[in-house]
Amino acid sequence: MDPTVAVVFVAVWVAVGLITGGWMVRRGHDPRWLLIAVALGPIFVPVALERVERRPRLAGAGPDGIPAPRGQTPGGPRVLVGTDGSPEAEQALRTAVGLLGAHCGVLVLAEVVSYDATEADTRAALEAARPRLATTATELADEIPLRFEVLAGPPGPALRRFAEDQDMDLVVVGRRGRGLSARLLGSVSADLVQHSPVPVLVVEPAARPAPSDTPRRQRSAPPPAR
Repeated sequence: MDPTVAVVFVAVWVAVGLITGGWMVRRGHDPRWLLIAVALGPIFVPVALERVERRPRLAGAGPDGIPAPRGQTPGGPRVLVGTDGSPEAEQALRTAVGLLGAHCGVLVLAEVVSYDATEADTRAALEAARPRLATTATELADEIPLRFEVLAGPPGPALRRFAEDQDMDLVVVGRRGRGLSARLLGSVSADLVQHSPVPVLVVEPAARPAPSDTPRRQRSAPPPAR
């Protein structure tokens, strides 16, 4: 085979795999599908079309279940906080609690996992999310009643759908992702701001403390000449 033809063939093969795998990841599937997609190239296209789910869904409800309808909950805003265990998400939760606190009628903390994490043989992410959310809910129990849910799908659409279905008044998320991850998966905050029918509060990361100035050692005076 001519070397030029071989290079073009490999480039097209890899490009088709990357495009198909990237599309699948952006639709809420595990990023590891990219490796399989690159290896299989065009062969992976029908696999992706078969496996991709179209609608985000609830993967696991907390012990209190999903929020009751508006008329059956205390008055006050219904707030959804998206989290992934990152410092940015923790800052978003602190901001939501600080601004609204006990005034919330419903406060739900939601983490989004990939569709694949809900399958019987790949539930590690789902099983890790539940205790993480439960720990946060327990820590804040004295300040405010907090529900938690695990959603499956692409993060932005999953949060949007849950907020709309549960009649939320506000979605709170941290701003995160400006590099390759944002290009590959998309920015969750940008997706929500552009497409959410529910108002969105995007919390900036906490400012890092400036490094303290280390005092320079003063040079000792030279000993007097004898």
